[in-house]
Order: sequence, then structure tokens, then C-alpha cells
Amino acid sequence: MAETLIILPTFNEIESLESVIGRIRQWVPSADVLVVDDASPDGTGELAEGLAAGDPGISVLHHGAKAGLGRAYLAGFDYALGHAYRFVVEIDADGSHDPAELPAMLELADAGADLVIGSRWVAGGSVRNWPWIRRAISRGGNSYARGVLRSRIHDITAGYRVYAADALRSLELGSISSQGYCFQVELAWRLERSGKAIVEHPIVFVERAAGRSKMHLGIVMEALFRVTLWGLFRTKG
Repeated sequence: MAETLIILPTFNEIESLESVIGRIRQWVPSADVLVVDDASPDGTGELAEGLAAGDPGISVLHHGAKAGLGRAYLAGFDYALGHAYRFVVEIDADGSHDPAELPAMLELADAGADLVIGSRWVAGGSVRNWPWIRRAISRGGNSYARGVLRSRIHDITAGYRVYAADALRSLELGSISSQGYCFQVELAWRLERSGKAIVEHPIVFVERAAGRSKMHLGIVMEALFRVTLWGLFRTKG
């Protein structure tokens, strides 16, 4: 059985899904892939089923209605822990995260990191094809979260990650209700507070070439609101 499960949450990613899975297969052929489709109306779920029919290493979960990124990942985590995977990967389905970085990130996890973050905001990391406003929101959001939460993580909102399954087991995943950026912040912060080993690996984040970004004002406002509350009512982990 594979040691690694790569979770691909999807909503209207029919233009990029096959390419992303092909690149994952190129760089980590031994890993299993789980597509968690959020009731995509564009046929992404059906495409995922077609790909799974030709590859026993691909599985698909379908949400009956749009539930959001956090719910998709929590469903994926539940699947991963229930199937005894050792490592669990978060990666975007739009091609923004380069699967070529996965071997190095998995090597860091194998060496003992509980969480490996593909970081845009450490030395060697960068973003491409972002407008200045998107760059400012990301940098500003990370700086704000780091300050309020007293975190040492430079890219705490990053969505490219490798978790040790044991680290996920240590969290009360059922109590997490955050979405979007905030979901990523909450998980990383909980692990950091509990003393888990967190490593940031520099990546180049490339803005999607196809489809539409899922980032919107509501996600940003949720993150600001929740991070502020966590900072105000912070307790020792």
C-alpha cells in the first residue's frame, strides 16, 4: 500500500485536473490521489471518475453540495487516517503548486517534520503572475497572522503542505470549522502551539492559467475575524 495520499479538492477544475494529476504521477508515482469534488457543475467530478477508472491509485469523493475547501480537506483527512497513510498532502488542483517540489517536501516529512509547508515567503520562494493587490493581501495577511498569533511561520496561509498522519491525529479535527485561508492558518497554528516540528520549503507559486480563482472578499474577512479572535483569546497549547 502507498505511504502517501495526495488530496486534490476540486470545484470547477475540469480544465486543469487531468494535467495536474499527470504531473503528480510523474513526480510521485507511488502515491495515491484522492479527488474531493465539491459538487462541480462543470463535470469535474465525472472527469475524476473517468481518470480513477483507468488508475487504481486514484479515488474520488463527491460532496452533494458545495461545502468549501475546509470541509473538502477534512473529508480527505478522514479518508487518509482511516486508510493508514503515513503522509497526507494538500495541493491545489489548478496547477499553481508544482508537483516537482513534492519529493523534497516528502523527504523533509520522512526526516521528522510534522508539517512541511510549501512557502512563498521564505528565501527562495516567490509568486508569479499575481497582481500587486493579491500579493499585498497575501503578504499582509501572513504578517498580521504571525503578529497576532505570535507565530514563527512565514507563510501560514499556504495551501501546499505535507502532514505527518500522526500530527493530524493529534488534532481535534472535528472542532475545525474554518474555510479558505483561515483553515490553513488554524491547522498550522494548532500544530505549532502543540510543539510539532514545522518546516517551510521554498516554492514558486504560479497563478492559475485556466479557470477562475476561488479567492474572494469573504474568505479574507473570515480569516481576519477568526485570527483576531484567536489572538485575543489565545490559550497555551
